[in-house]
Amino acid sequence: MPTPPEPSAPPSRGETRKGLLCAFAAYGLWGLFPLYWPLLDPAGPAEILAHRMVWSLVAVLAVLAVTRRWAWIRPLLRQPKRLGLIALCAATISVNWGVYIWGVNSGHVVETSLGYFINPLVSIALGVAVLRERLRPVQWTAVGVGAAAVVVLSLAYGRLPWIALVLAASFGTYSLVKKQVGLDGLESMAAETAVQFLPAAGFLVFLGVTGRSTFLSAGAGHTALLMCSGAITALPLILFGAAAVRLPLSVVGMVQYLAPTFQFVLGLLVFREGMPPERWAGFALVWLALALLTWDALRTARRGRAELRKAEARARTHSATTSLNTEVTSASEAPEVTAQGQ
Repeated sequence: MPTPPEPSAPPSRGETRKGLLCAFAAYGLWGLFPLYWPLLDPAGPAEILAHRMVWSLVAVLAVLAVTRRWAWIRPLLRQPKRLGLIALCAATISVNWGVYIWGVNSGHVVETSLGYFINPLVSIALGVAVLRERLRPVQWTAVGVGAAAVVVLSLAYGRLPWIALVLAASFGTYSLVKKQVGLDGLESMAAETAVQFLPAAGFLVFLGVTGRSTFLSAGAGHTALLMCSGAITALPLILFGAAAVRLPLSVVGMVQYLAPTFQFVLGLLVFREGMPPERWAGFALVWLALALLTWDALRTARRGRAELRKAEARARTHSATTSLNTEVTSASEAPEVTAQGQ
């Protein structure tokens, strides 16, 4: 799930309401994804992934055609460094999509939700390791609690929760690289799926030639569901883009937990996955870490807004004082006008 830019101007109440609706719809759809991928049986995870790549490009190109947003392509093609970063984005998101589809369809929905719960912690760790960012004490505490949660969950599962860790690491890396590319959501997805398209299409042709494709052999409904995988990938991204320009970062940051929460609930109630006490303990530690991060972010944002208001007040006072001094100086330097002079 992408990181939104900060809106340039405060939106109206109506725009804020639209932004909230779009944000809830986007993260709600992402949270309901575990219900969709099992519908694509008997296709295997690799075939589902390839179809998702191919039909996502088709869906995004259709949106770009309707909105006539093509101007970004030619300048991009003249920038080899950005093209290399886009290829890296395509590789990391391919890993993320593939592991996610495999995890859901193999009965690990709860663990996939864990991956997106711990993603903010992984992003912070990447910021420290790669960007040399400095953390505040509360952030260090949250990272420590998150590391303890991984230890507890490893003991609970009897293994490292590798599905969650790969999902968090791949999406964290994807987000980090994506920031360097500097493309909006739709344009970025179009460029990334364009990189994915040829390998994915080649794999689908290979499946068809070897008689292992389910695209045309499992009924019209199955074919339609595979084709719709592109639309359901693009739709939440479009909604997210609409929300990002209408809402503050702090609001979007809190709404993002809706998706893994939905996935967690689906894993428990729909897919009937087991949750022994030790797993609950591990998840509780993750949620504690996220609560600490959220509290720290809100506190920092509130402090920043207060400092901004003080700076604006000082600037207005300084401006008024300067203006008054200018007027006094101008009056004292003006020639005296007498009745006789008139």
